[in-house]
Amino acid sequence: PASEILVNLGQRSYPIRLMCDDWDSIAKQIADVLGDVTHTLVVCDESIMAKWARPLAESLGQSYRCDLATIASGETSKSIDMLGKLWDWMLASGADRRTVVVAVGGGVVGDLAGFAAATYARGIRLVQIPTTLLSMVDSSVGGKTGINLSGGKNMVGAFWQPSLVLIDTETLSTLDDRTYLSGLAEVIKYGVIEDAAFFSWLEENADALVARSPAVVKTAISRSCQIKASVVADDERETSGRRAILNYGHTFAHAIEATAGYGTMLHGEAVAIGMAMAARLAQFMGRVDQNFLHRQDELTRRCGLPIRWPEAEPTQMLPIM
Repeated sequence: PASEILVNLGQRSYPIRLMCDDWDSIAKQIADVLGDVTHTLVVCDESIMAKWARPLAESLGQSYRCDLATIASGETSKSIDMLGKLWDWMLASGADRRTVVVAVGGGVVGDLAGFAAATYARGIRLVQIPTTLLSMVDSSVGGKTGINLSGGKNMVGAFWQPSLVLIDTETLSTLDDRTYLSGLAEVIKYGVIEDAAFFSWLEENADALVARSPAVVKTAISRSCQIKASVVADDERETSGRRAILNYGHTFAHAIEATAGYGTMLHGEAVAIGMAMAARLAQFMGRVDQNFLHRQDELTRRCGLPIRWPEAEPTQMLPIM
């Protein structure tokens, strides 16, 4: 699997780098790729503060001025209130155009810190360091940032590409099973939308993926990032329709998350159910056959993910969709 993948966006191009247990090199990599940096703002999920973020902040502090802020875990942190607090903290920290925001954590931190970076001083540089499988293969790549409104997920945000994405697979060792497995939904999605051979590979390696076999996990992350990078390069701002394939299952999933109440269900769990719903709709419309439906359901189940949500309230979901 590739250890470096380029997201090709002309002047906004950036590398995604895969490594394993090489946390100590991060400060140097930021200096190498970004050059003129005087100040770093590390924004992290509170659950990984002690294990990953504080050591990183100490390491960055040897090269630059460094400030550290923690965000409560969970989807409810992607709020207007939390964004306001981040902006105030950035200002109090003396952030300027040579400051870099370093988002360390899962998709919630990446989306929130990314949106803060996109809007503070009309945009300062961003480095994404995803620590969950879901954020490694999905939210850290492609430049979508944002927060939730009470009536809908990711309704306010900006396209703001990072300058660098650093993925250290060692961080996966600290995830609980439910959080780790949640990320596999997005991996399965890439197989369905773009790469039949990758889907077959996932079927062959599902047990090893669930068991977190390092080589298999690295291959899954690398291929997922390659697929996302190529789609984003084709359609950065969702204007041609090409990028919409990345939302497979998500129209249902966002409605599931909103009606269940943010935080009740993990994003990947909602996506797994959403893909099952989307596949059934596609079959109903004559676009896929029973065999496709069976293969997707079977792989999703083997990865420890749900495909049913008995509590669904279609009348509540439809307006959100």
